Amino acid sequence: MKVTNKSIEDMEIITRNIDHLGIVAGAFDELSISEVLDEKLPKNRQHKCSHSTIVKAMVLNGLGYTERRLYLFPSYFNNLPTERLLGRGILPEDINEDTVGRTLDRIYEYGPTKLFSEIALKVMKKLSVEPLLLHLDTTSFSVEGGYEGEDGENAIEITFGYPKDGRWDLKQFILSMATNQYGMPLFEEIHSGNKSDKEIIRQTFKKLKEELRTGIDKVYYIADSSFYTEDNIKEVGNDVYWITRVPSTIKMAKDLLKEDLEMVQCEDTRYSLYETRVKYGGIEQRWIVVDSKEMKEKKEDSFNKEIEEDREKVEKELMHLRNREFYCEADAIEEANRWIEKHPWYRFKELKIKEKLRKSERRRGRPRKGEELDRYYLIEGEIEVIEGEIEKEREKLGRFIIATNEIDTEVSGEEILKYYKDQKYIEGGFRFLKDKSFRVSEVYLKKEERIAALLMVMVLTLLVYTIAEWKIRRELSRLGESIPNQKGKPTQRPTMKWVFQFFRGISEVRMELMGEEIIKVTNLREIPRKILSLMGKECEKYYN
Repeated sequence: MKVTNKSIEDMEIITRNIDHLGIVAGAFDELSISEVLDEKLPKNRQHKCSHSTIVKAMVLNGLGYTERRLYLFPSYFNNLPTERLLGRGILPEDINEDTVGRTLDRIYEYGPTKLFSEIALKVMKKLSVEPLLLHLDTTSFSVEGGYEGEDGENAIEITFGYPKDGRWDLKQFILSMATNQYGMPLFEEIHSGNKSDKEIIRQTFKKLKEELRTGIDKVYYIADSSFYTEDNIKEVGNDVYWITRVPSTIKMAKDLLKEDLEMVQCEDTRYSLYETRVKYGGIEQRWIVVDSKEMKEKKEDSFNKEIEEDREKVEKELMHLRNREFYCEADAIEEANRWIEKHPWYRFKELKIKEKLRKSERRRGRPRKGEELDRYYLIEGEIEVIEGEIEKEREKLGRFIIATNEIDTEVSGEEILKYYKDQKYIEGGFRFLKDKSFRVSEVYLKKEERIAALLMVMVLTLLVYTIAEWKIRRELSRLGESIPNQKGKPTQRPTMKWVFQFFRGISEVRMELMGEEIIKVTNLREIPRKILSLMGKECEKYYN
């Protein structure tokens, strides 16, 4: 074919951004999410896009890292190669509010929690993760709008509750979620905004046992202290292994934390442990007292402030105590002892009970000869700080208790602590879902049912992201490879968001030259090529 200047001038060139979205699409395909969606939500009308295509589009939108996530679909896809990412014949105008709304309605009709669990089960069969640690927690989402509800038939009630983001002025809904030790969500459910954490966690335990039949020998369910109540412990029993933090308000825990314990230092020198066996809620369990240097350092400042405030408070209370009148010396001594018990950081330097006399009728002037006088007693004495007691309290600042019904001592207390500490991954998942670029507070969908379905898609987006991140880290470690971090130094543990940065500017160029269409991918440089080889063929195909 001979190309002339004239033919170049007449050439139509269309450039569309691929960026990192080929990786997202490839990860979505590799997990066989579309297979589950097509089976459970078959296309039953003559619409161009299947429900799986719409969900994939929403995941691409959710991981697009723009300020237009999850609700401005047509405009978002205008400059993207939709046929490359979503399938032949799929155009931006096909991803619109009507098609998205129908898909959300179908997800709700089927059951968002059930559908997500079925996807998660299929995903877990592809991954080899043992033991499986399931971290349970809840968070609240504040939303704009009225949400008055109709006849109590809605999926949930969007209403005022206890907001974890501090927005008391907004109504909310609650998400309960379970992730594994890599932060991959395996369960999600939406709840009314005024439901209690304790009730939600108990229900989540039950549903997890029903929905996630993993076939893995050891599964640990890990929750924060809101799970640990006598009723919950009795109800869950020993059907599953659980690990949780014990509230320090429980008397048994409060007493144990006050004791002088022989702590044993861990390999990780930031921690030391003490173990004991207890029975609570009728279940035998191990209590592991953890002493954390980092936690102690964090609490030091507030503890010092507490001491200062306590001293001021104690001085005022002592002044009131000195002004109290007692009918007998024994009563005064008893009250002084009771006061000291309430303030264990202090003691009297020298306790004096002073006897006083006064006229019965309290008339002016000196008492007459032989007049009977009233006798009363006052407490006198200065207090001093018991520095040793304060130091003992200071030493215990970093202590908390982890409980587990895993009484097999082959699983060490240090391992149990490590399992519990992985709770940070579910907190990271909540931060991801509440990122400002998701703009959840601006999604005014009118129907609570659609919000329940939308949240399921958001958690699915998190699943795709975390598995892609887990895979790139695993492959870099397995092959002894690395990529540059933000400072240009080699890393084997990049975040997926950072990996996506290397793909900025990669585009699809379509040209029609003398009746022939030519398609090229441009700006695919060395590091993106290396990443794609690690991610595998499902991702590579989008950049061919």
